[in-house]
Amino acid sequence: MEYLPIFIQIKNRPCLVVGGGSIAARKVALLRKAQANVTVVAPQLCVELKQLKDDGLIEHIARDYEAADMETCVAVIAATNHRQVNESVSARAHKLRLPVNVVDNPDLCSFIMPSVIDRSPVVIAVSTGGSSPVLARLIRTKLEGSIPATYGRLAKLVESFREKVKAVFPDV
Repeated sequence: MEYLPIFIQIKNRPCLVVGGGSIAARKVALLRKAQANVTVVAPQLCVELKQLKDDGLIEHIARDYEAADMETCVAVIAATNHRQVNESVSARAHKLRLPVNVVDNPDLCSFIMPSVIDRSPVVIAVSTGGSSPVLARLIRTKLEGSIPATYGRLAKLVESFREKVKAVFPDV
C-alpha cells in the first residue's frame, strides 16, 4: 500500500486552492462539502468559482500564487495547468509540512484525492494510488449502485445508541 487512507477534519479550517479553472472548481466543491474555509488564488475564475465568490462562499485572491499564501492553511491543492507553479506550490507545502495535492501530478503530492461515495456520515473512498483515476471512478460508480443512500440515515440512528451500547458492552 503506497498511501495511508485517512480522513482529515477540515471543517471551518482554512484550505488553499491555487488555480481558477474547472478542475479547481471540482476540488473546491469537495473542500466545501467537508465544510472547509476555502481561499482560491488565481488571476481569473471560471464561472462556477466566480458564482461561489459572488455568493460569499469562497475567498478569492485575484493574482498569481505567492509563497506566503499558504502560511495559515491546513491543506493545499494546486490545480493549475502550469507545471512550474504546481511544482512551486508543492515544494512550499512540503517545506511547511502541509498536506498538498497537485492535480494529475502524483509525484508532487503528499496526498491524493480518492473517488468518493458520500452517504454521510458513511463515506467510502476508492483510490488507485493515482495510477488510474478513471478506474477508481468506474469502481465508485459500481459501488454506488449497491450502497443505498439510506445507509447514512442508518449510521446516524446507530450513532444515537452508541453511548447506551458502550455502557452495556464496555469491551466490545
